[in-house]
Amino acid sequence: MTGIQQPTGGDGGSAAPAPVPGGPGAARHAAEPSIGELVSQASEHLSVLVRSEIELAKLELRSSVKNAGAGGGMFAGAGVVLAFSLTFGFTALALGLYAAGLYLWLAFLVVFGAQLLVVGLLALFGVRKVKRVKAPQRTIETSKETVAYLRKHG
Repeated sequence: MTGIQQPTGGDGGSAAPAPVPGGPGAARHAAEPSIGELVSQASEHLSVLVRSEIELAKLELRSSVKNAGAGGGMFAGAGVVLAFSLTFGFTALALGLYAAGLYLWLAFLVVFGAQLLVVGLLALFGVRKVKRVKAPQRTIETSKETVAYLRKHG
């Protein structure tokens, strides 16, 4: 006889055969990871998922901030052009009042008075709005509740 002898069921001297490495029993055990391995894999996958979500948020925010900055710059440019244009508009208004029969100095004084009236009204409304500003009470309360819960259960 050559090779490995197979035990026979009738000789009574041996127990059940051990699984042969690479055989069907070994494949079943290798395919079933332990609980520790599963927890490790889940933790790793969760970590990768969180990092990916953060990276996506960064990309979206970067794009939004870039667009907001460009839009803000355009609004600032429009404001500068409007400020210079108002000078011409008010000059034209004063000259129109002069053409209607007012003295030149009086026409410019009327336009100046109208501008001061608008500035005063805007300042008054602005102060009223600023006085309405309050702290975000609900947000503060829920944040305190969250911190208290985490301290108690964490």
